[in-house]
Amino acid sequence: MEENKLLRMVNVGIVVESLDNAILFFTEIGLRLEGRMIVEGEWAGRVTGLGTQRVEIAMMVTPDGHSRLELSQFFTPETISDHRNAPVNALGYLRIMFTVQDIDEVVSRLISQGARLVGEIVQYENSYRLCYIRGAEGILVGLAEQIGTR
Repeated sequence: MEENKLLRMVNVGIVVESLDNAILFFTEIGLRLEGRMIVEGEWAGRVTGLGTQRVEIAMMVTPDGHSRLELSQFFTPETISDHRNAPVNALGYLRIMFTVQDIDEVVSRLISQGARLVGEIVQYENSYRLCYIRGAEGILVGLAEQIGTR
């Protein structure tokens, strides 16, 4: 058997229309802004296959420091498609899920910021309370609160 060469997952990326709005949304969930910068130049276009590009990115990090979310706002080239309102059974990116301590409190704060609950908060056996919420930019996020012992 060959040795596994995978070391870790670095981040998940989401393209957004408003970097400021997305940062506020994910900060409200509990992520921290780690840094923000403009990425441009020939080298960047060679990585993405887009040619000349100019994009501002914001790196958000979870409280434990292990997971990151890279938010990108493209200036050049313009975005060409929009998947934000796709239903949960659409092909491609679906959602990011976060574990939270008090799902009711987090959902309440997010709704007060303009997010909306997709369905309802449900309990899965004696393990989790779960929901999907659509927040800033129409981004679909899953929230899970562990309630039982595992």
